[in-house]
Amino acid sequence: MTQASSHQSSAAQMNAVARDSLVDTRIVLAYFSVSLTFMLIAMLAGLLFSLQFLQIYPFAGIEFFSPGRWRFIHTAGVAFGFIANAFLGALHWSVPRLTLKPVLDKRLSWFIFFAWQAIVLASVVGFLIGHAQAVEWGETPVWVDPVALLGLILVGINFLSPILKAPGPMYVTLWYFIAAFVWTVLVYAMGNFLPEYAVGGAASGALIGLYIHDLVGLFVTPIGWGLMYYFVPIILKKPIWSHGLSLVGFWGLAFFYPLNGIHHFLYSPIPMFLQYGAVISTIAVEFVVATVIINFFGTIRHKGDMLRTNLPIRWFYIGMVFYFTTCLQCAFQVTLTFQKIIHFSDWVVGHSHLVMFGVFGFWILGMITYLMPRLLGASGWYRPSWNAWHFWLSGIGLLVMFFDLTVAGLVQGFAWRGLALWEESVIASSPFWLLRMITGVAIIVGQLLFICNIVMTAIHKRTVEPTAEPSGTPAHGAAATT
Repeated sequence: MTQASSHQSSAAQMNAVARDSLVDTRIVLAYFSVSLTFMLIAMLAGLLFSLQFLQIYPFAGIEFFSPGRWRFIHTAGVAFGFIANAFLGALHWSVPRLTLKPVLDKRLSWFIFFAWQAIVLASVVGFLIGHAQAVEWGETPVWVDPVALLGLILVGINFLSPILKAPGPMYVTLWYFIAAFVWTVLVYAMGNFLPEYAVGGAASGALIGLYIHDLVGLFVTPIGWGLMYYFVPIILKKPIWSHGLSLVGFWGLAFFYPLNGIHHFLYSPIPMFLQYGAVISTIAVEFVVATVIINFFGTIRHKGDMLRTNLPIRWFYIGMVFYFTTCLQCAFQVTLTFQKIIHFSDWVVGHSHLVMFGVFGFWILGMITYLMPRLLGASGWYRPSWNAWHFWLSGIGLLVMFFDLTVAGLVQGFAWRGLALWEESVIASSPFWLLRMITGVAIIVGQLLFICNIVMTAIHKRTVEPTAEPSGTPAHGAAATT
């Protein structure tokens, strides 16, 4: 080794140690742990809800276990318990490393952690005692909403402080994060306060439609893609293919996505020009997504074998394929012609599962798979084969569920269009609902294997020095173009 390369290696190691010292790994581990806990609870709630479609319900007649209330626990548990907690943990890992500055206050971080768990648990209690709001994805009780909004503001303050102090040009990951912190506060306030206190009728429906979709597009999507722009170059050890394309994706999201939500209420009293605008902007988003997908597949060019050898990369890229699939599906299903068939059918349910679990859930599980041994101070996983089983049970289970519900939606839609009796559509749907339940069990078994692997890894860990990240971290090298 030459003297120059030795100095470069030493500098890279010093930078890695500096980045490690900025991250509170305990809070990252805490967020990931509660995220997986809520994920399992939410999935079990979904399984419980699905049993009623098969006329098998073990808690019939018990008000607190009524299917409608557990459906809220299923959806809110995924959004605010599983995804939000995992993203907060990943932000505590990535933001200090990208900015080389700690969060505003670690004590504030821990306060937010405990406060957020209290918010999620309070929402669950509110659902069970019948205090839910009539807002999709915003069913949280009215007495929880102000506290949740305050928590989101504190999250933004805690992370924006190091981002705004970061020197030099800003990598695209931080663009996504900044936007998400601002957008999420505005979207949550719009969906949970305006329809409740200020706006009614068709205008309220329009706002609720915007909230439903903007929660996905302006909260989950920018943080999810921002984290992909951080983790993928690190694991592949090469810069993102095109920094220019990454900015096209960001500004396309910012311009088109906020208008999409009204496509949830086509053929409603909402003015048709707003409905047409939602359809056009939804189709436009597909072109934006195509640029992002091209960018990431350009990045993995010449390293495609890592899809076979590296499990986190496999989680990430399968999630990207699912993301492209859902957006391509959106471009067709939002048209008035498609809506005549699929509206209110299981097609929509299959689409939602592919988005929330197949995309963002897969990305989260990939991040946890990559980081967990380091967070536990372990030299490796207790049983790597269990992680492989976790991936295949989750991937195949979700894919079969998606196709099953898509076909079920078409069967239901054409039956209703043909003016068949409602009971006939229910009978025709029963085999599809049975297969959905079976695939749900497979997915849950996969998550149990993963959680057991984490526990056994923590018990049998062999303490080692943390492995330094490659010197070409996104903060320094990943913004380069080819």
